[in-house]
Parts: sequence; structure tokens; C-alpha cells
Amino acid sequence: MKKAVFLDRDGVINEVLTDRVKFVNRPDQLYFLPGAPEAIHLLNDIFDYVFVVTNQGGVGLGYMKEEQLQKIHVHMIEELAKSQAVVDEVVYCPHKPKAGCVCRKPNSKLIEDLAEKYDVDVASSYMVGDTDTDIIAGKKAGTKTVFIGKDDPLADAVFPDLLGAAKWMIEQDIAEM
Repeated sequence: MKKAVFLDRDGVINEVLTDRVKFVNRPDQLYFLPGAPEAIHLLNDIFDYVFVVTNQGGVGLGYMKEEQLQKIHVHMIEELAKSQAVVDEVVYCPHKPKAGCVCRKPNSKLIEDLAEKYDVDVASSYMVGDTDTDIIAGKKAGTKTVFIGKDDPLADAVFPDLLGAAKWMIEQDIAEM
């Protein structure tokens, strides 16, 4: 079986709620967080897959259409490729935050569906996020979890940014071999 890293998007890969951008509703509003492309490139060297798993309630709330969201993701993948960073697939929940759907994190369906599709061993994989909903989704799916931020008692590890988290996940993976 394969190993993967599942990344939340907003607040892990790109800026959100900053001076430059509140929410990413267009490709030109996507600004990578420092070190994020490098981190993904490092993960590509060790893990079989890097996926993005993101809640995008702005679609359900009418702030953007699904086609616009897909353009944002194509732009993100193209910009990451300039740093030799590869995202194998982006999946998202487009529903309103309180819609009660099965795909919205903290539910684990998006992670589980990718794991099944790509034959991923979730126990050898990681979910990285900046909210409790990301960490809970990873726990429900059976992954190890990494929180990007200051503190999260549910997460297996906490780092201030994706680059620090990536280096740690790589160290953990090598130690387990």
C-alpha cells in the first residue's frame, strides 16, 4: 500500500484572513504561505501522494461558482509545479458549512475516498490542517495528524508552518523504515 499526505488548503498552503486576502475566491487571490511549495516538493520525494482536502463552503454560500473554484485549483497546481511541487489530486466539499453533508470535514469521507482510490494505507499517512475539523477528520480516517498553528491537543504534532511539519513527517517516515 501507498503512503500519502493529505493537506488542508487555506491556512496550510495559502494565505487566508490576512492583510492581502480574506478568502480565495479567484486565482489571483491565491498567495502561498512561506515555504509551502518547498514543503510539498520535499513531501513528494518521500510520500507516494500529496493530496489537498479542503472545505470550500463559499461555493454553497454563493461567493463563487464551482467552475471558479476549479480554476483556483488549476492555478495552484500550475504555480506549485514551478517549484517542482506536485499535488496529485484536489478534492473539496462545496456545501454550506451547516449543510450536514457527509463530505465536509470534520467528516472523513474525502480522505477515505482518496485512500481507497489510490490504495493508500491511512495508518502510514498524515492529515495536515490548521483547524480542529482537519485534525478530527484525519483521526476519523485513521491518519496521523499535524496541526499548523500554535496548539492543538488532538494533533499528533504541532508546527508553525508546513515546511517545519514536512521535515518532521519525513523524519518520522524514515525512522519507521
